[in-house]
Amino acid sequence: MEREIIKIDENLCNGCGNCVPKCHEGALQIIDGKARLVSELMCDGLGACIGHCPEGAITVETREATPYDEVATIKSMINSGENTIVAHLQHMIDHNEMEYYNQGMNYLIDNERNLPFKLNNVLERLKTRKSSDNCSALGACPGSATKSFMSISENDNSNRKQKSELTHWPIQLHLINPSASHFKNSELLIAADCTAFSMANFHSDFLKGKTMVIACPKLDHSTDVYIEKFRALIAESKVNTISLLMMEVPCCHSLVPMIQKAIEKAGRKVPVKAIIVDVQGNILQDEWI
Repeated sequence: MEREIIKIDENLCNGCGNCVPKCHEGALQIIDGKARLVSELMCDGLGACIGHCPEGAITVETREATPYDEVATIKSMINSGENTIVAHLQHMIDHNEMEYYNQGMNYLIDNERNLPFKLNNVLERLKTRKSSDNCSALGACPGSATKSFMSISENDNSNRKQKSELTHWPIQLHLINPSASHFKNSELLIAADCTAFSMANFHSDFLKGKTMVIACPKLDHSTDVYIEKFRALIAESKVNTISLLMMEVPCCHSLVPMIQKAIEKAGRKVPVKAIIVDVQGNILQDEWI
């Protein structure tokens, strides 16, 4: 599949760190005086970091990419040194990507004799390092984006809080990585952006027990990327089922042929349920297609 990912010219990078706070996935860090991409898995290719590089050291390239391969990734990082390896493995821990962490660690253990650093040093540093170390001294922590968790409406006399069923982040289709471990063999909910605002019980009735991506085919750019990401979720992450939650407005319905095309390209059948709701949250259609 084609994938957009950032590329750093270390000859131009002066290590200023302006790019780090703008990477909302925390995939960039300053290590040994240079900006390093410590997680290809989390890089969304959006390029928010580019405009903050005064040296023009960061670009976005589109390349044909196989599904994420942790062993290949960590092999390519070894020559960058111990600090980069520690940052990469810590990033896997922080994002609960333990399957990939174990793959990378097993490779290091199997090839310990050929490493240009001592593996014991890496292990000791991972024991003591905390997630807060990922915050840049030159800006806000990439994980500190504004969040608001509102209490239940005062008009609700039940006096109990509704529980969020969201299990992962990010959820916007352009930002997610289909190879992330939480998508593997999951029940996938594809929700049009507006649906959650029209449905009072969105979390309990539709999101519970599922992974989710959100999309708006009318307003989002490059909807061809949608098809490719759907294909990867179906073919590579092997989602079990897809629930497609759409508004009654015509623009939402273009998600159906996108899913159908992605299934065709994936060469793997997966059950798809189409759910259509009106602007007041009433279900107009709920059927397998």
